[in-house]
Amino acid sequence: MTDAVFRETTAEPRTQAVPLSHLSLELGHLYMEDFEAGPEHLRRHFAQVRPWADAARAAAAVQTGGKRPRISTCFLIDDYFTRFSSPAELVPLLLAEADRAGLAVDYLARESGCAVAGKVPVAEAVAGRLVEEPPPGSYGLRPPATQTGWLANGERSPVVRAPQAMKRAAVWQPPKETASRRHSVFLDVELWSDAPDGQRTWSCPFLAAVWQLSRLGLLRTEGEAVLEPQPHTGGGFPEDWDELPPLLRLNPRADPFAAYRTCSVVPNRFLPVEHAVRVILDQTEVDPEALGQVARRSAGERVTVPDSVADRVSYVFYAGP
Repeated sequence: MTDAVFRETTAEPRTQAVPLSHLSLELGHLYMEDFEAGPEHLRRHFAQVRPWADAARAAAAVQTGGKRPRISTCFLIDDYFTRFSSPAELVPLLLAEADRAGLAVDYLARESGCAVAGKVPVAEAVAGRLVEEPPPGSYGLRPPATQTGWLANGERSPVVRAPQAMKRAAVWQPPKETASRRHSVFLDVELWSDAPDGQRTWSCPFLAAVWQLSRLGLLRTEGEAVLEPQPHTGGGFPEDWDELPPLLRLNPRADPFAAYRTCSVVPNRFLPVEHAVRVILDQTEVDPEALGQVARRSAGERVTVPDSVADRVSYVFYAGP
């Protein structure tokens, strides 16, 4: 006879845990015009990525004290802003060129999945977690980012208005970065744009921030993990992008998709976008239990993980052709 075990509902964990690698290595984040340029363009991309990917793997081994690090690779395809061809045509081409360079893509993601994954409004959920950092000395005169769709890393220049009678015109003041070092690098990021019909288009930097949160294993909606990998059952790929899962596991033996740290090897045209990503991550309130899960797991493995979410993200920017 077995003894029954009773637990209170409140004692059950409310935030789903996800398996974690040491490093999520992104081998590319290309748009449809990159694919439209043909196989040679992809070939040049992967040829430039290969040595930096090898360096990222070596660095991950150092961070794990020489132990074999768990490393998964991923590739992000833009099917949100533009649609070109089909998965049936492009995915085999992508995988063939990666293999030619000696690289394997473990996980394939669609950028539209960073906006809406299935029935989950992922981007909207992350937007609801934005917590703006008030610049020193500010008095809340500017509307919040949730209203304007703009997020800054400091204090904007004041709007110069025509002076009232008997009053002097306001003197122009430069913008100020909140955490500047001697001189400011001020950035104002557009998070989304709304069409007259009310249709919202999320910006590339905002979707890239969602992508990073997913790769770090920190993306949750109502405690449930979002963008979980779906296995590729083999065979071909669908003709329609909407028929492809938002996140596809191509390698059944791959290490976990999410990781303690991320590294992206991308063309240098992404540098301003990724600067914006850091601004967004620095002002996003991440699920505290998800953060706690990562902290406990990394402590158990004696792996150092930065407290700042943005500091868990790294890049290699290579010069384009």
